[in-house]
Amino acid sequence: MTEKELRRLSRTDLLEMLLEQSKEVQRLQQELEETKQKLEDRRLMEQEAGSIAEAALRINKVFEAAQQAADQYLENIRQHADRRENESIQHEEA
Repeated sequence: MTEKELRRLSRTDLLEMLLEQSKEVQRLQQELEETKQKLEDRRLMEQEAGSIAEAALRINKVFEAAQQAADQYLENIRQHADRRENESIQHEEA
């Protein structure tokens, strides 16, 4: 509306427009608050997802270290068994 059109309106019309504008402002403020809350919820979810991913990476590293230790243990047992077998063969030949 132009300024000229606004001047022609009665007080009642102007008050009704003001009331409608107030209602719209309240609605928009509530919508903004809801949107802010959704954004905050999403940020928290992203942080939690990041934390879970980091934890998964740490657990994978622990599992890798455990697998390496198990592999090394088995290799040591094989070497020990081979030595025993060689010693047994040498003992039988002597």
